[in-house]
Amino acid sequence: MQLSREELIRAYRDMVTIRRFEERVQEEFSKGGIPGFVHLYAGEEASAVGVCTHLGPKDYIASTHRGHGHSIAKGCDVVGMMCELYGRQSGLCGGKGGSMHIADLDVGMLGANGIVGGGPPLVVGAALTAKTLGTGTVAVCFSGDGASNQGTTFEALNMAVVLKLPAIFVFENNQYGEGTGVAYAVGSGDIAGRARGFGLPAVKVDGDDFFAVHEAAREAIERARTGGGPSAIEVDTCRFYGHHSGDAQLYRGKDEVKNLRDQRDCLQHFRRRVDEAKLLDMDALDAVDAEIAALIERAVVTARAAPVPPESALLTDVYASY
Repeated sequence: MQLSREELIRAYRDMVTIRRFEERVQEEFSKGGIPGFVHLYAGEEASAVGVCTHLGPKDYIASTHRGHGHSIAKGCDVVGMMCELYGRQSGLCGGKGGSMHIADLDVGMLGANGIVGGGPPLVVGAALTAKTLGTGTVAVCFSGDGASNQGTTFEALNMAVVLKLPAIFVFENNQYGEGTGVAYAVGSGDIAGRARGFGLPAVKVDGDDFFAVHEAAREAIERARTGGGPSAIEVDTCRFYGHHSGDAQLYRGKDEVKNLRDQRDCLQHFRRRVDEAKLLDMDALDAVDAEIAALIERAVVTARAAPVPPESALLTDVYASY
């Protein structure tokens, strides 16, 4: 499906926003400005954006501990996200969630999740609601290769098939579950094939290629919206940073990350494709780069200056007070 110029610019803008956000978060975290842990999404941008360009604000997604990219692709406010990472009152979750628990129900972001395999059951619930109420919306779960081995994931896949739910399960295979290689941890060596065994259509796509992800997601989401039930997509991708910021990455080979950045950068692949096809000129993309650089700088400046939550907020936003 040929995308319009405006759609291509939007896709590039979202991918660049994720990349620059993550690069700046790495910088700020290294300086000690951001508390807690951060798990960076850089390198996987084509997956989140390729899927989420098909979604509206009433569609839902569930994410993982590596959730910044999904949040941005789904429409979460970048300044509010940065404030959340800094633990500020003006953050999307009032400064109480931090990196691993960013959520914004107003744009359909059910939340990042520190529990591996925690997202699939949530998406089954959201998809069951959509089917029961006849809203025409869909629910998408982003999981990693590690979560593809979890029992919660298997149960969610089965239930989505049994109930014929408008759910899409996206497995972002970035080759490592923390420091364990996927070749060791996934017995079949084929995440899409294993999902297919539950009775739903499943494909594997090149996660370096935005257009491949976009087309696979279009088919799956259209199928879900029109009553065709759930689907699974395995995205073959890579992460440019460690499992978390500060990870020594001793499990990776010499020059592995350098080679990934040189050969598997989805942003460079996108720029090359649209340039060769004469779909966009490089000046337009360079203008987006400058725009996003200013946005990220503003987000950091705002977050640094924002107040922390007051003590009176300690017992708000909880299920029960003691």
